[in-house]
Amino acid sequence: MAGIAGEPEPAPPEAAAAPGRRRAAGIYGAIITAAILAAAGAKVPTLALAVSVLVTLVVYWLAEEYAEVLGEQVTHGQLPTRASVWTALTSTWPMVSASYLPLLALLVARLAGATPAEAANVGLVAAIVLLTYHGWSAGRAAQLRGWRLAGAVLTAAALGLVMILLKDLVLLHLH
Repeated sequence: MAGIAGEPEPAPPEAAAAPGRRRAAGIYGAIITAAILAAAGAKVPTLALAVSVLVTLVVYWLAEEYAEVLGEQVTHGQLPTRASVWTALTSTWPMVSASYLPLLALLVARLAGATPAEAANVGLVAAIVLLTYHGWSAGRAAQLRGWRLAGAVLTAAALGLVMILLKDLVLLHLH
């Protein structure tokens, strides 16, 4: 009977899950950004690459939310409200906004005189830094300390480093 005796009302489950969902979306967006930069960075003009990253992320974001809405409809047997759709969309927008820093780094590097491939590598490094930050942030939010926090941070960074390894192995040596 929270709220009756002056106790705060518990947050609805969606509100409690929102920070974790935002972090997950941000990590996913940074990984997709890194993958596109690694795969197409040397082959696509810089502006087209930046637009491709944004369009791809918007499509992934909408597809994920569409699948969630369908899943909820099947589970609950009713269509979601506009408000619940809006809440779901805004809580996962970090999937798209996670690309902003790497794309800014890409564009600034290109404007500074880097080749398209070099600019893509700068964007890729920025994506790895962002992934590392997300790992640290998620670990801190989970109150991890010591080796557990280091493990969360290193795992996030490793996801980005795998993109570099795949780029080097597949695109440069096997192609």
